[in-house]
Amino acid sequence: MPTSDCQQLGPLSVRHFSSTRSFKDQSSRATTFEDPSRKGLFYHLVPPPTPLSDTRPVFALSLLANPPPSSESSTVLGWLPAETPGDDHEAGLNDFVQNPRFLWLLHEAIASGLAEAVDDIQVSGALQLGEGWMHIHDDRNLPPLNRIGDPDDIIGSVQVEGGKILADTYQAMPSYRVCTADGVIQLTEGLTSKLRALLNARAREESLKNLR
Repeated sequence: MPTSDCQQLGPLSVRHFSSTRSFKDQSSRATTFEDPSRKGLFYHLVPPPTPLSDTRPVFALSLLANPPPSSESSTVLGWLPAETPGDDHEAGLNDFVQNPRFLWLLHEAIASGLAEAVDDIQVSGALQLGEGWMHIHDDRNLPPLNRIGDPDDIIGSVQVEGGKILADTYQAMPSYRVCTADGVIQLTEGLTSKLRALLNARAREESLKNLR
C-alpha cells in the first residue's frame, strides 16, 4: 500500500505496476485510484504520449478525483511512471517529476487566498508575528516554533505589517518541492479549499479549450 513518503509513491503500491503484464491487468479494472493513506490524493493512469515518455504510461498525481483534461494539464501535481524498467524496482522520489505549471497555480491560489483571508492559521500567524516576513510552510514537515523550515518545504513568503498580511508582497520560494521524502504537498484547510477551487476552475477551462 502507498505511504505518504515519496520514496514509495504509488496507487496500491507502485510495485504492483512495475511490469507491463501487471500494468495491463490492473488498468483493465480502473484508471483512477485514491491513495488510501492520503485521502484527497489521486493517481490517474494516463496513456502515452506523456510528459515523461512517448511510449510508456504514467500516473498523473492530482488533488482532483476526476481525470485531468490532458496529461500536461496544469491541474497535475506531477507524474510517476506506471511501468518501471525492472520488476523489482518501485517508482519513488527519484522517479517523480513535478509539473511547473501546477506550481504557477499553487502560488496563484496562495496569493489570492492570503488576500481573501481564507485561512485562519495564516491570519493568526500574522497577528503573532506583528512585523516582518512570514513564511508559508508545507504542513507535511512543519518546523518547531520560531524556527525556519527546510527550503524544500517553504512554499513562499509574505510581508506582515501591524499584524496584517500584505498579500501583494507574496513571493514564491524557488526551492520549494511538491514532493519530498516527507510526502506530497499538504496545505492548511483554508488554502487547500482555495487551491481545489482554482484547480476545478482551471480543469473546466482546459476541457472547454480541448473541445474547440
